[in-house]
Amino acid sequence: MVSDDRLVAGAGSPSGSPGGSPGGSPGGSPGAEPPILVSACLAGLATTHTGAAKPNRKVMELVRQGRAILVCPEQLGGLPTPRLAAEIVEGASGASVLDGEGRVVDTAGGDVTSSYLRGAREALKAARLAGSKVAILKARSPSCGKDRIHDGTFSGTLRDGSGVTAELLRREGLEILSEEDLEGRDP
Repeated sequence: MVSDDRLVAGAGSPSGSPGGSPGGSPGGSPGAEPPILVSACLAGLATTHTGAAKPNRKVMELVRQGRAILVCPEQLGGLPTPRLAAEIVEGASGASVLDGEGRVVDTAGGDVTSSYLRGAREALKAARLAGSKVAILKARSPSCGKDRIHDGTFSGTLRDGSGVTAELLRREGLEILSEEDLEGRDP
């Protein structure tokens, strides 16, 4: 888990970012924390499959402080907004999708696996460019979900597993959090 201090670091600096460095970039002042990769929907952008936002106050504060990099893996993978809901099917998970053994399918039966893989790779590129070590991603998403995702039946049932992007970022060493992990923390 990321410490509370990491989420509030730099809140007192004039720029609102660690060490006063705009954006808290890796090239900023010594000791500056790199920006946190965040799901764009949590920052208040209308990027969900329904074309809505899922704003989270704490994530929005990170953005205001210049301490967050926004990504929507589905959009980065070439999918439109709004778009059909999609789930990882047949008991698979983000890990099995990355390993070529699982699929992501939309409600019309269309296989959107390649878009989810492309979006995950692009989100990873953004994390690497920014030097991010932490990601705050949307819970239960087939792309961003951490630990629990929808079961592939489009019934609203959850099961253990992570989304495609969350799993790729985890494999690459990023600490993965969801907005639910921020409850009880100060921004």
